[in-house]
Amino acid sequence: MKILLVGGGGREHALAWKMACSPLCDKMWAAPGNPGIAQHAECLDIRAMDIGGIVSFVRDNAVDLVVVGPEEPLAAGLADAVRQAGALCFGPSAAGARIESDKAYAKNLMRAASVPTAEARIFTDLGLAKDYVLSRDHGVAVKASGLAAGKGVVVCLEPYQAVKPLEDMMERKVFGEAGNTVVIEELLAGPEATVLALCDGRNIYPLPPIQDHKPVGDGDTGPNTGGMGTYSPVPLVDDKAMDRIEREILVPIVDAMRRDFGRYEGVLYAGLMFTPAGPKVIEFNCRFGDPECQPLMMRFRSDLVEVLVATAQHRLDRMTVEFDPRPAVCVVMASGGYPGSYAKGYEITGIDQAEALADVKVFHAGTALQDGTLVNSGGRVLGVTALGETLAEAQRRAYEAVAKIHWKDCFCRHDIAAKAMR
Repeated sequence: MKILLVGGGGREHALAWKMACSPLCDKMWAAPGNPGIAQHAECLDIRAMDIGGIVSFVRDNAVDLVVVGPEEPLAAGLADAVRQAGALCFGPSAAGARIESDKAYAKNLMRAASVPTAEARIFTDLGLAKDYVLSRDHGVAVKASGLAAGKGVVVCLEPYQAVKPLEDMMERKVFGEAGNTVVIEELLAGPEATVLALCDGRNIYPLPPIQDHKPVGDGDTGPNTGGMGTYSPVPLVDDKAMDRIEREILVPIVDAMRRDFGRYEGVLYAGLMFTPAGPKVIEFNCRFGDPECQPLMMRFRSDLVEVLVATAQHRLDRMTVEFDPRPAVCVVMASGGYPGSYAKGYEITGIDQAEALADVKVFHAGTALQDGTLVNSGGRVLGVTALGETLAEAQRRAYEAVAKIHWKDCFCRHDIAAKAMR
């Protein structure tokens, strides 16, 4: 089978690594890929958002399966175009991707389907939005409705603190058009976790829960990022909780999408908060999370290509997906200054030594080759991921691997998975 992987981050490296293990994979390309993905696939000079270029490549090379990693090309209709070209595609249509690309749409859909979520108001007028937050007695979460690379959410513990992010989003356009509409939500209290589910348009297959760490600093301090580390499974989310999540959240929202536009195909990401009243949705995404995908793929024992093809062919009900019972921990190593400005082009050393450790894999998220030397090229650079017999062992092994890797000004959080061991 000929496979084209779209994207070039840590999520895509994890997917490429696992797909390359499949006997069904005869040839794999990546558009555009990265130096880590290049170990498993031929990287192409095609951007993930070049829909015309990707479709032409699919046709010219008789690609059988396209796996789309990032949300932007899905929201732009890449999956629709690939299917029209006659290839299988793992990823939702543009209509399905609205569950992530339009938070106002997602909020209204959740309301219609009675999916538990935070109470919210939606605004397109800055003055009305400011009047609303200043009239409240409690803090709020301010969200840009459109895609903002995981950074379009600002938590404000006091109502007056919401004025500046509203002005940033709606007036100063710090997230471009994504901030034309904002969603202002009540603040929920409780621990968070992520549940991903494979969806083939008719069937839902929930995957093991994962917990992400969004704030940049230890102890959940500092601004939100795209994710500084993850672990799986999550002791907080037991079988009883998973049954409730499937019954009250996953099934109703997939049914609501089917009524609204038709089949939702691909993976559905549910970011959840476990409140005293039960799990509530913070956000839905239309793709594998990054860095949630890394520990998930470390634990994935089944043939990933077979599972993705079954999802794309609407026969997920015939699949049984097996996972390693051992926990996995992923620690993100980032460039100094992230999530603000940071310098690029520093040489990265020690990855080979880190991967020489048992059950350790280093996934490339923001790397590049510069005159044959591996350098940092992004904010989140590496996802150092390890398995262990216990969560504590997986954590210890991940940080042992992190200690072997270096580039100028690199940093990481030092408490990934610590919440689960208190």
